[in-house]
Amino acid sequence: MKHEQKIEPEIIIMRAKKHHAAHHGGAWKIAYADFVTAMMAFFMLMWILGATDENQRRGIADYFTPTIIQMKNSGGSNGIMGGRALESEEGVAPKAAMNGRRPAAITGGGGMRAEASKDAATPKPVDAKVQRADEEQLRALEKRLAARIDGDPTLKGLKGQIRFVRVKDGLRIDFVERADFAMFGIGNARFSPAAAAMVKTVAAAVAETPNRLTVRGHTDSLRYGTLGGANNWTLSTLRADATRQALSAAGVDERRFRRIEGVADTDPYNAQDHTDPRNRRISVTLLYRDA
Repeated sequence: MKHEQKIEPEIIIMRAKKHHAAHHGGAWKIAYADFVTAMMAFFMLMWILGATDENQRRGIADYFTPTIIQMKNSGGSNGIMGGRALESEEGVAPKAAMNGRRPAAITGGGGMRAEASKDAATPKPVDAKVQRADEEQLRALEKRLAARIDGDPTLKGLKGQIRFVRVKDGLRIDFVERADFAMFGIGNARFSPAAAAMVKTVAAAVAETPNRLTVRGHTDSLRYGTLGGANNWTLSTLRADATRQALSAAGVDERRFRRIEGVADTDPYNAQDHTDPRNRRISVTLLYRDA
């Protein structure tokens, strides 16, 4: 009898291959970094809003406002200083004279007048006694003003914004802005409450002197708009005249004002940076009686 051969079934083992997920790269890291940066900026904004007052926020807004466009050539010249010197004779903008005449200036009554040419004016002899008396009087005025500013609680933190500068014609008092302190609203000639109090304090001391005054308005080189043909020249002039009105309202005799003028950005406080907030200022000069 024949034996049949037993056939064993073939065993096949199948091993499933594992498929790894595709590599996503580092794009998620960039998105996460942008998210963290945005959150940090948001919390910094919230902190600034809580840590500053209205005047400081106004100054910050003025500095970062997106409507401001920087002028490449300011004051009609290509140089940093616009071809002008820091100091000018008798408070008149340097190189502003044309055809031997000075530019028109606003008188105390608000009208316009053209000053006589320098060649036509006959210089008066300087009285040494009068000049010494003026020197003593202006030094005393500077001390009184410093004492009043220190003792006025409404001017706390603004002491550095009032600066005294001895010039050829007398004593110049500068009201200077800074990034967190704006004397006027953006593009207008309305004093902020703190600036109005500062001018009033100065006016109280100035009213006690007999010296005549000149007032000059300065701006930086930033444009705030062209509505109605307005520019930094008109803005600086309006702010100078607003200062005259504030001084008069505080007791300074209207007849003492010799010249009110706006010089735009032609005489910067910081010639290296024409956008520096300190370039926005008002200069009130008490003139020697022989000036």
